[in-house]
Amino acid sequence: MRDAERLKKQMLRDAVRENLDVIEGRPPARARPGGRWVGRAVRGAALVAIPLALFASINAFSGGGVTPTEVVVVPQRTVAPSPEPGLETLDWPAPKSIDPTLFHLDVRTIVLDAGHGGVDPGALTADGLPEKDVTLDVARRVREKLRGGLFRVVMTREGDETVSLRERSRRARDAGGDVLVSIHVNSIPNPDRRGVETYYLGPTDDPAIRRLASAENLSSGYSLSDFRGLLEEVYVGVRQAESRRLAESVQAELVASTRKVTPEAGDRGVKSAPFVVLIASEMPGILAEVSSVSHAEDARLLRDEAYREAIAEALARGVRAYADARNLAGAGRSGNG
Repeated sequence: MRDAERLKKQMLRDAVRENLDVIEGRPPARARPGGRWVGRAVRGAALVAIPLALFASINAFSGGGVTPTEVVVVPQRTVAPSPEPGLETLDWPAPKSIDPTLFHLDVRTIVLDAGHGGVDPGALTADGLPEKDVTLDVARRVREKLRGGLFRVVMTREGDETVSLRERSRRARDAGGDVLVSIHVNSIPNPDRRGVETYYLGPTDDPAIRRLASAENLSSGYSLSDFRGLLEEVYVGVRQAESRRLAESVQAELVASTRKVTPEAGDRGVKSAPFVVLIASEMPGILAEVSSVSHAEDARLLRDEAYREAIAEALARGVRAYADARNLAGAGRSGNG
């Protein structure tokens, strides 16, 4: 058994050494003069494949063994060294995004963000119903539907309190959230228009969406010096793709539920927008506009507990469907390995 572990560790050292040789522009040890063979330099894919293999190997070594895992630290080079004479210069391709289901990263903690609150009432219906009351009531209903079983549910605000977007994002991160669902009620300039829409993190050229994002980002709590750091937190590939899947699942359920109550309810679709609460939360997330205070019929329905219950049920079903599909995909992929 000890001989097998020594062999595994030696293979790890050799793999890291060869990878480091390639990164620093040297030929692999076995390709140098006096070695057993001379070959071309390892292709660019090794820069991705070898670290992933090391990750899997280290995990395998650490499970249940008594011997501590030996971790080999690979130093970073900020300046590329000059290639040795006789070696061709290789252009390494940038690594592509990795499918998160390869790592079986489940959805366990769901963060619900009831929009506005405290001194910020949000949008108002014609008869004075504030958005902040609707979003909190709906969020509480969603929490009760999701809590228990596989899911842990966290709220960014429990009552009528003023919470900046910065603080909401911090609470979501501190809770170890896997996904964020921010709940809002729309106000559309044209009072004849109605319907639900769901946003995920991304850019937009639509002037109406830009105005909406600007309004929702007013109480961000961030300064200009934070802007670069916020943008650097956006790992566009995996996070954006997962957010879109969640948005599509929630939007489909919202449209189906609201049309059962009022068949004329509109489907305003799934869209991307740069909402600060989605940027700074550092997790896949969506912002759902679950109704519209500017439409007379929707405003009337928002006072109806049955309508709020239908909205909450739709949100819960959409989140659960996304999470179940995500968890099942991870389990299926890991089971095939």
